[in-house]
Amino acid sequence: MMGEHLLTPAQMARADSMTIQGGTAGWELMKRAGAAVADIARRISPSAQQFLVLCGPGNNGGDGYVAARVLADAGLDVVVARLGPESNAESDAARARAFWAGPIIAVEQAVPADADVIIDALFGAGLARDLSGPARRCVEAVNASGRLVLAVDLPSGIDGATGAVRGAAIMASATVTFAARKLGHLLVPGRSHCGPVTVADIGIPEETLRRVAPNTFANGPRLWSAQLPQPALDTHKYKRGHTLVVAGGATRTGAARLAAMGALRIGSGLVTLACPPEALGVAAAHLTAVMLRGCDGPGGLATILRDARFNAVVLGPALGVSATTRAMIAAGVSASRGVVLDADAISSLEGHTEALAGAFANTRTVLTPHDGEFSRIMAGKADILAEESKVERTRRAAAYLGATVIYKGPDTVVAHPDGRAAVNENGSPYLATAGSGDVLSGLVAGMLAQGLPAFEAACSAVWIHSAAGASFGAGLIAEDLPGLVPAVLKDLGL
Repeated sequence: MMGEHLLTPAQMARADSMTIQGGTAGWELMKRAGAAVADIARRISPSAQQFLVLCGPGNNGGDGYVAARVLADAGLDVVVARLGPESNAESDAARARAFWAGPIIAVEQAVPADADVIIDALFGAGLARDLSGPARRCVEAVNASGRLVLAVDLPSGIDGATGAVRGAAIMASATVTFAARKLGHLLVPGRSHCGPVTVADIGIPEETLRRVAPNTFANGPRLWSAQLPQPALDTHKYKRGHTLVVAGGATRTGAARLAAMGALRIGSGLVTLACPPEALGVAAAHLTAVMLRGCDGPGGLATILRDARFNAVVLGPALGVSATTRAMIAAGVSASRGVVLDADAISSLEGHTEALAGAFANTRTVLTPHDGEFSRIMAGKADILAEESKVERTRRAAAYLGATVIYKGPDTVVAHPDGRAAVNENGSPYLATAGSGDVLSGLVAGMLAQGLPAFEAACSAVWIHSAAGASFGAGLIAEDLPGLVPAVLKDLGL
């Protein structure tokens, strides 16, 4: 799997340690990091002459001291302000402090408004406590200054493992990090504090990153493009799979129709919408390429699924929250097809958390909960709900259920029961519109119908969904989304 690795602070510390044990001195890594900071600082404001470098007591501060020296050696005006006590005299951070060799003031004396660019080297990704006292006041003064801010590793005040704001946090104009991005760069609210993130190569080998963080990725085409179905001259619709979308009653077919169009546009060779007989006329008035079948309850669904050509099923969009829906879920899962559970299907599982342990093991089942639905189906699982990291909550839920989970939001996380997880980074605020999630369910099912494994189907559908929404922008409604998918697929080379 060729995705971009995302690290926790603990994993980054291990990567540093392994690189040092491999023969690269810690001081050499710090010098490279500081030089990268100075380079990016000049790039974000080529005309800047006045730099304020805020240095904390640890290695993040050490990177700041090196950057200050590099900038000063280039003939620029640099003020260095220190927070906290001196570093241990034997540390690389102390060596960096001596490398600066110029005057140092306390952060309380710094005047952020006097600088063209502020370099935030107070705390890195490892911060796990709330800021208070001088540190918090410094952060608040920087944010109030209106100056360009370059954060070193991660904006101070952001938890690198969860993206949470620890009391207060720098609002950076840009961020430079090292070797790989951290979870806090992609998880909200941390993402909104970072600005554009540059990853600087300081000599930590790719193999080391794979060893310390083998299962967590940024969701993008590198992660799943090799699995995408490639068109061939002998391809016909039956080779591309047949998606079944189950709809509710006569006044509740819209959500299922959105899902059906999503499945069709992403490449499912055939799509059938199954609904109660009384809803067939309503559905027929709105559909052309999507076929129709009457389906009367769980028994009707089981009868349809005797046809092995139906290889992916969507259950949930406006299906109703009921025991009947739960029975339909059982029929879909027991038929050993790719199954997507969304909306009412997820809500119908509320109160059955204990029964869900391993319920979808060894199936290609994907659940797509938002925050509220996630809390309902995991009710009573304190070890899952209490976890601060959205990535770990999703990963534990996937393992518990035996299913791939798409935990939706501006920082959608996808996790597989085997521990793989991906954080989506191209989320669009324009997707916050009714019916958007129904289209996503159809996209996932369409990928399942074409033979993608559940994790890759989920990740690719989430990314394509976001790219489609972003391509339209303001005014987007869910009905627009399926028609935007082909352009995204074309850009992916399909």
